[in-house]
Amino acid sequence: MSDSAVLMDPVAARGKIVSREVTQAKLDLRSRAANLTRPGDLYTVADRLEEQARRFGDRDFVVYGDRRYSYAEVDARANQVAHALQARGLRCGDVCALAMENRPEFFFYWFGLAKLGVVTAVINTQVTGRPLVHALETTQARAAIVGEECLENFAVTDGRPAQPMYLVADAEKPVAAGLREIVAADISEEVAAASRAVFPRDGRAAVRADSSMLLIFTSGTTGLPKAARYSHMRWMSSGDVMEVTLDVTPEDVFYCCLPLYHGAAATSVTSTALKAGGSIVVRRKFSTREFWTDVRRHRITVFQYIGEICRYLLNAPPQPDDREHSLRCMLGAGLTPESWVRWIERFGPVQVFEGWGSTEANTALINVDNYVGSCGRVPDWDKTNFRLVRYDVETESHPRDENGRYILCKPGEVGEGIGYIVDHPEIGAGRFEGYTSAEATEKKILRNVFVEGDAYWSSGDLLRYDENGYFYFVDRIGDTFRWKSENVSTAEVADALSDFPGLELINIYGVKVPEHEGRAGMAAIVMQPGHAFDPQAFYALTEARVPRYAAPQFVRVSSAADLTTTFKLRKVDLQRHGYDPKAFDDPLYVRDDKAGTYQPYSDDALKNAGLPPFA
Repeated sequence: MSDSAVLMDPVAARGKIVSREVTQAKLDLRSRAANLTRPGDLYTVADRLEEQARRFGDRDFVVYGDRRYSYAEVDARANQVAHALQARGLRCGDVCALAMENRPEFFFYWFGLAKLGVVTAVINTQVTGRPLVHALETTQARAAIVGEECLENFAVTDGRPAQPMYLVADAEKPVAAGLREIVAADISEEVAAASRAVFPRDGRAAVRADSSMLLIFTSGTTGLPKAARYSHMRWMSSGDVMEVTLDVTPEDVFYCCLPLYHGAAATSVTSTALKAGGSIVVRRKFSTREFWTDVRRHRITVFQYIGEICRYLLNAPPQPDDREHSLRCMLGAGLTPESWVRWIERFGPVQVFEGWGSTEANTALINVDNYVGSCGRVPDWDKTNFRLVRYDVETESHPRDENGRYILCKPGEVGEGIGYIVDHPEIGAGRFEGYTSAEATEKKILRNVFVEGDAYWSSGDLLRYDENGYFYFVDRIGDTFRWKSENVSTAEVADALSDFPGLELINIYGVKVPEHEGRAGMAAIVMQPGHAFDPQAFYALTEARVPRYAAPQFVRVSSAADLTTTFKLRKVDLQRHGYDPKAFDDPLYVRDDKAGTYQPYSDDALKNAGLPPFA
């Protein structure tokens, strides 16, 4: 079989190494596409939308249930938003928060703000309390657009900044009239009545391609999430790159079932569809039961996954028509080798573009060969800004050579992925745009790595590669662990749950789960004398304080905590024990979302949680 044929057949690629030349040829196409937009260009996402509306005016852009919005209609709705919000006082250079679930209005308001030259800070629809206040404060949002479905999050949060909140009605999830009293106005009717005429470009005339367009929150290694900057240039480059990677045409239909506040849906899916003139089918939330129904109904050809979505779909009962669908390729991260093989065997030869990177990353890897288990390949080190350097997990530091420089990993060695920071006025790729916090930005930069004066972005991810240049994700550095493609800060979760009634100490850590990418959260807790652990109350606290992906999947109730001589909590033995009931005598509980509690450990409790026995 030829190398080009292997690229189209993931099952064949499983046992055959594609030549480095074939891989590099595809990566070269990506590199050229990445630099189509230059930093100084007076070209924005709004300009691209208007271009594509003229080019593909009658074609479907956004599809939501039975509602269809053409390119021209999305552009016109964005114009209405821009006119209405300008009348409300928003101006070029402002930041506006946007809290809204997946629905067409998300696109209208996001693109409308882009036409104004306003930076959109997308807010996690699951956060309340301190994390929500932090999100609004750290972005310095002048106003907040709040979908009616998210209004309660703001209503129960004390200490919010004083910026005005504008409500966008949601017929699917109306709220009680009393909650509406906290908003400055319901602007739904104002927007509907506003002019659909093209919003004058003069208002954003000074916005350059490298100006910020989005602020997307990404979990850091410690503390509260950070707001990563995403420029017009980087967003459009994402579409340019993925268009050639996936060979996308206007006939392609993308499936958007990940939340739009998440980098994957807001960047790769939307930017690629817009660049190619394709369509986006939007679902409010992912549904295992409806996934293949949606694919067949809308003739979906591309979808962006996280490993957990694939696992849910694989765990559903096999059907006679499993291979009768239109899906031709999928892109994402977190698909384990075992799940990858099962997917292809069950659903047919769908191309899988597993990748590695992050929202703020200035470098990335992607498996263009469909080589099972790998997150990407480096055929030629002279053509990438990515490097893998040795990292000592025990000392949490980078070993140095005799000259005090970092040491590159050899095949088989585990190290940290880093990206050389390019700062050139005519080159867009390789830039590190950082966060709204200058301090947080500097903490992610490694300096004097290989030569005096150089700078590299620090990913915090451990990877390894083989003799053929294929890379494999290993884990997160330090206490932060990854679960369901989200980074979870142990310090943040512990802080959120530390005032549980009767609690003496809580230790949060990640444990390995067979057939799953990353680690699941586990809490080892010590109760005060005379206090018993209440699993239902603890569940209720996690629901109120942390997103579900960050909530502990397991709780171990210990009689005493393992402390160092300086009273720091130890985690090594706890992580080694995992959720193996044979490794300790402490009571062990498993999270049960259906029952709204933590159940005593049993095979049935694991099965209900969708988790395998410890191995």
